[in-house]
Amino acid sequence: MKIYTRTGDSGQTSLVGGKRVPKTHPRLEAYGTVDELSSHLGLLSSLLTDEHHRDVILSVQQTLFDLSAILATEAESKWQPEPLPASLVERLEAEIDALQQKVPVMRAFIIPGGSQAASQAHVCRTVCRRAERCILALTEEIEVSAEVLRYVNRLSDYLFVLARHLNVSKGIQEITH
Repeated sequence: MKIYTRTGDSGQTSLVGGKRVPKTHPRLEAYGTVDELSSHLGLLSSLLTDEHHRDVILSVQQTLFDLSAILATEAESKWQPEPLPASLVERLEAEIDALQQKVPVMRAFIIPGGSQAASQAHVCRTVCRRAERCILALTEEIEVSAEVLRYVNRLSDYLFVLARHLNVSKGIQEITH
């Protein structure tokens, strides 16, 4: 099977279900940004030394793949992806709570930076926030489940706390403003 189909050469692509839309369609902006986030998470994972953190990131990437399928699937499609279970948000919240026990209480704004892994976690966080904005813009055209929005919102919180933890665990002083 060839990787190229030539069907997108005119600036159109197919959603799950077959409908052709411009590559600038809000659906593509949303799931394309989620894909970008997953790629950044792959880089973050390569910088992590803790197996548990790598496992969490891989799980998040797998969830983002499912989330992208949800965003790419028309309501009229015969095939429908499984909805995101609420337990995924609960898992992120548990990770956030565990990490917050390991970092000092925040008393000022944190300037992104520090170790290479923490800096990459901040990049992931900002791409995640952009993905959230793209998904919110998409809700003006189609219905998007509350779980999708909750997951992406909580994911950015997780990435922020992970970045803080990565710096603290390396003894790197956070820069505040």
